[in-house]
Amino acid sequence: MTSPLPPAAAFSATQALTDQLLAFVREVGLPVREEPLSEDTFLPGLLLDRGQLVVDRARLLYPGDILHEAGHLAVTAAAERPLTGGHVTENNPEKEGEELAVHCWSYAACVALRIPAEVVFHPAGYRGAAAWLVDNFTQGSYIGLPLLVWMGLSTTEDFPRMQRWLRE
Repeated sequence: MTSPLPPAAAFSATQALTDQLLAFVREVGLPVREEPLSEDTFLPGLLLDRGQLVVDRARLLYPGDILHEAGHLAVTAAAERPLTGGHVTENNPEKEGEELAVHCWSYAACVALRIPAEVVFHPAGYRGAAAWLVDNFTQGSYIGLPLLVWMGLSTTEDFPRMQRWLRE
């Protein structure tokens, strides 16, 4: 099957989406650096480094991963955020539970940006559960919402509208 867009147009669309997602991340108050990454990272072209999202556009495979990684920073307590880096859950089993909050945060970001949830929850990620996550979110089953409510980021009644995007 051929791509619906010619290569130049697809590249341009990907760059525009990347610009939109990075602008959103910056607008919610998370620092972003764009620079080449020489090492392999958990998600290609993305790295969390001392509370900052580092993006290497040349290595970025899925722009939606920007929102997922930003979500890790967003749901981390403000005092701990500057210490956050690398693969967040590696050697931090207590962070595994936050993954559900990150999924929910990412979905809320998609809604706020008016982009399809499949941008974040793409088939190459989520251990084969991307379609299941999209189905749940779009049907109003907000996995991870109790954590966002506990963190003071949204309410059960208002979600997917967020009261704030960053945990205090």
